[in-house]
Amino acid sequence: LLAMNSLTRSLWKPLKRVQAAWRRASPARAAEQRPPRLVLGIETSCDDTGAAVVDESGAVRGEALHCQREVHLKTGGIIPPVAQQLHRENIEQVVKEALDVSGVSVSELAAIATTVKPGLALCLQVGLEYSLKLVNKYKKPFIPIHHMEAHALTIRLINQVEFPFLVLLLSGGHCILAVAQGVSDFLLLGQSIDIAPGDMLDKVARRLSLSKHPECQGMAGGKAIEHLARTGDRQRHTFRVPMQHYRNCDFSFSGLQNLVNKVIVEQEKEEGVQEGELLSCAKDIAAAAQHAVAAHIVKRTHRAMLFCIKHSIISPQNATLVVSGGVASNQYIRKGLQIVADANGFSFLCPPPRLCTDNGVMIAWNGIERLRAELGILNCTDGLRYEATAPLGIDISKRVEEASIKVPRLKMKI
Repeated sequence: LLAMNSLTRSLWKPLKRVQAAWRRASPARAAEQRPPRLVLGIETSCDDTGAAVVDESGAVRGEALHCQREVHLKTGGIIPPVAQQLHRENIEQVVKEALDVSGVSVSELAAIATTVKPGLALCLQVGLEYSLKLVNKYKKPFIPIHHMEAHALTIRLINQVEFPFLVLLLSGGHCILAVAQGVSDFLLLGQSIDIAPGDMLDKVARRLSLSKHPECQGMAGGKAIEHLARTGDRQRHTFRVPMQHYRNCDFSFSGLQNLVNKVIVEQEKEEGVQEGELLSCAKDIAAAAQHAVAAHIVKRTHRAMLFCIKHSIISPQNATLVVSGGVASNQYIRKGLQIVADANGFSFLCPPPRLCTDNGVMIAWNGIERLRAELGILNCTDGLRYEATAPLGIDISKRVEEASIKVPRLKMKI
């Protein structure tokens, strides 16, 4: 009996350890066995009404998008009350279509995620109000989404990108360099101090009256610039790259826009045409303006890379540059960024064009990221408000400027 008791005690401790390990593993095992959780994402921050259902494996079950571009092309720019009304007219149908395609009902969702900041206030209001009606009706958790965080993490839907990574967000409303350290953990390295590159290119396109150009029918301004620049001679005009003497990662495009406008006025006088008429050298101006924008973006990104490596924020062995946002679809700018990434040993990744512009998929995926990390999931939405302006992460741009990193000259043969 004594021998048997001794044997039982000797076996009991290992058995207890096995049981403890089993209990620790059971939540993960349960997660593997249960169906993947589903999130509905809703996006109305600017001029696109988007919705999508995405599961936690990254599968897009269904999506829908209503684009307002044609309306805003006629008015020469986005008019917030008009955009708001179009969101109101289309949001219910867009959400219904995304759910119908997915074959999922609202009751099957794990949560509803919606852009609440930053963006046009009147447009954000539509998305938030509609989402909260669904949340209250179906008693679902709500996940408020930061629009720029969603753009930054979209790449993780299609690539296994590990934190931390350098991210450049380029759009009609933003130009931001940041380090993504986690799902909701960002270091802001620099941003535009005035207008965004997409806004500048759109304004140059309007000043050149490219909507009247036979090759640019129905194209948005930035797309028209990119199209004409392909066959233009950028060396016929030279525009000074902005902020050459500032050793930081901030951007500025308003001064460059003024330089381009000045050349347009000079060319109009030289050719004897009125404002609103097409210049014969429009392609050359488009090419020169696009090149100056690309050179400015590439140089600031180059400094960000050097800063991150020097201060051990990003490891040289696992360095990645992610570029997203509407302007990231510009192939000329992409090629310039590919050059600087290659020169510094960074992998270069960019979502496909359809996921670079605003869409419901990126919002739903950000909801999945937050759901997994258990961050910002609300069961009570009392007092929740949309925010037209919102910073991205912790601002360390002063540290970047104080580092005063000189960027070596880089030949950009595109």
